[in-house]
Amino acid sequence: MALWHKYASLAYFAVFLGVTGHASSEFVSVLCGVSGPELSVWRFLLGGSGLVALALVFPTSRDLIAPFKTDGFKLVCLSFIGVTLVYLLFHWSLDFATVPQVATMITLLPIFVGLANLWLNKQPITTPKIISGAAALLGVALLLTDGYLAKLAGSSQNLIGLFLALGTATIGAAYAVIARPIIGQYGAIRITAITMMMGAIGLWCVVGIFWNIWVNPLKLFDRAPNYAVSLITIGLYNTTITQFLWIGGLAAVPDITRGSYLFFLKPVIAAFLAVVFLNQGLTAPQILAIIVICASVLIEAIWPLEKYLTRSRKVA
Repeated sequence: MALWHKYASLAYFAVFLGVTGHASSEFVSVLCGVSGPELSVWRFLLGGSGLVALALVFPTSRDLIAPFKTDGFKLVCLSFIGVTLVYLLFHWSLDFATVPQVATMITLLPIFVGLANLWLNKQPITTPKIISGAAALLGVALLLTDGYLAKLAGSSQNLIGLFLALGTATIGAAYAVIARPIIGQYGAIRITAITMMMGAIGLWCVVGIFWNIWVNPLKLFDRAPNYAVSLITIGLYNTTITQFLWIGGLAAVPDITRGSYLFFLKPVIAAFLAVVFLNQGLTAPQILAIIVICASVLIEAIWPLEKYLTRSRKVA
């Protein structure tokens, strides 16, 4: 964490790598042989276990009990609300709404991070952030709907999925902001491992009780080899590594709202992966949307530099 605070660019790069991991998770999940709430349980049982193992490797993060002595109640709430509830709502929303609808709603997360940061930490949302965020969000909507916003409309059942996805984005953003000071005190590996593992246990219980699906991790290798490998990949790469980079990076960047704006690149990265690995072409509206999104994120990234250069010229 100290290294990330010293080198802000490294923290932003970690967030970008975390976004890349999130963007590729959909490609891996289709190969797992499971979906919905059951997939979320597999993903976080394996991913949470990986994070605990990662924490135990480093001497500075091995004490997983110490954080409970000062922030026990907050950690429990972060685990069961910020992990269990968030990912239950996310996978459940896909049972009602289409992937473009859910993806568009989830991409509101950077906006909610800014609002949560304003509410909890009194950090204002500047005009450049509002403009770049609005432009990026428009680009995301164009990209995910292939340029036709009418595709976002649907039946009343779709509205249920959209509200579930909205809950995912809102609560997920609050989790990132609330966890930031605790991560600053105890480190990203330790806090991410604790919340993800406890959240995974909560998911296991909820899905077992309400869906009557009791996931048995010991039967992982009873599945076909390609299914087992896919589950391990989405657990260890798309969850263990991705969550550590995303949450740890956001906790370390100087401006969490600016850092979260990199999440707007998620559908752009997904589109790139589709072109490279699935040989899917891009339409003209999609290309335009990618340009708008990348330009918005770039403007937000270089805005502080522009202000610094302008101030330097005035001093000179």
